Amino acid sequence: MIQTTLKIDGMACSMCEAHINDVVRKTASVKKVTSSHKKGETVILSEAPLDLDRLRKAIAETGYTVVSDFAEPLEKKRLFHFGK
Repeated sequence: MIQTTLKIDGMACSMCEAHINDVVRKTASVKKVTSSHKKGETVILSEAPLDLDRLRKAIAETGYTVVSDFAEPLEKKRLFHFGK
């Protein structure tokens, strides 16, 4: 799994979050997407790396601006982890 965090300018309410989430789901193959207008960010979980240029363009077409992005591998945290 890969976690991609986008810093987005222009989100002001929960409807803005919903618009961003819809655009992300329509543009990329994702497992989960959540947005926060208070933090000004969208966090995306996906199996493969995302086409960030395509995603930036799709988000820009809705009136928002991707200010920055950061992707990193996501390791599942287990409740109990012994050894290894």
